[in-house]
Amino acid sequence: MGYGLGVFLLAVGLILALAVTDAISGVDLTMIGWILTAAGILVILLTAVQMNRSRRTAAVTTHADGSQTVTERREDPPVI
Repeated sequence: MGYGLGVFLLAVGLILALAVTDAISGVDLTMIGWILTAAGILVILLTAVQMNRSRRTAAVTTHADGSQTVTERREDPPVI
């Protein structure tokens, strides 16, 4: 899932909602278009949120006496 899928759903949805005038019996193409448009916007937003989250990793070190030390490291995503 990524920006490409979101843009594709957005484009197909807007074409169906605004440009298609044909009718299929029992199917509302305009409503399907708006649903695909909303799904495309949701995919784009979720991709943006997911890509902008920082990543955290934790390493657990076990010492000879049985105690443990947890070290957290935060990795910021690369700036493109």
